[in-house]
Amino acid sequence: MTSSSAASRKALSKIASNRLQKELVEWQVNPPSGFKHKVTDNLQRWVIEVNGAGGTLYANETYQLQVDFPEHYPMEAPQVIFLHPAPLHPHIYSNGHICLDILYDSWSPAMTVSSICISILSMLSSATVKQRPEDNDRYVKNCRNGRSPKETRWWFHDDKV
Repeated sequence: MTSSSAASRKALSKIASNRLQKELVEWQVNPPSGFKHKVTDNLQRWVIEVNGAGGTLYANETYQLQVDFPEHYPMEAPQVIFLHPAPLHPHIYSNGHICLDILYDSWSPAMTVSSICISILSMLSSATVKQRPEDNDRYVKNCRNGRSPKETRWWFHDDKV
């Protein structure tokens, strides 16, 4: 989110706050392999370090995810983006937006931050080429002024990358 949208973001509901505190404790006890939560005092925004899996195009590379939780998490999906620089990947735009169905249409309240991270690492690990999506320039231009990726009508058509 942009700083302006972050400022207008509603506080977490009691359910969301309890769920995130539970997930944070679980993360501290059993973090997903290849990820590190950067501790802050903001429960509503997590920054997560992602380490590319060995034997993949992203081995020995490190990126950062920003996860912004909505007021009604987990009934509503968090916004997940890569911070600059975003990895070169056919489903990751240069502005950090990620085209991954579980972040939008296929979200389920049973999912957790850990399961999101594992899905993103799996997406990265299965890539056979490092390149931006074909429509990267057009999409990024249309996202100026802080448009959230959750406002995009994604077309999930390519599960081979």
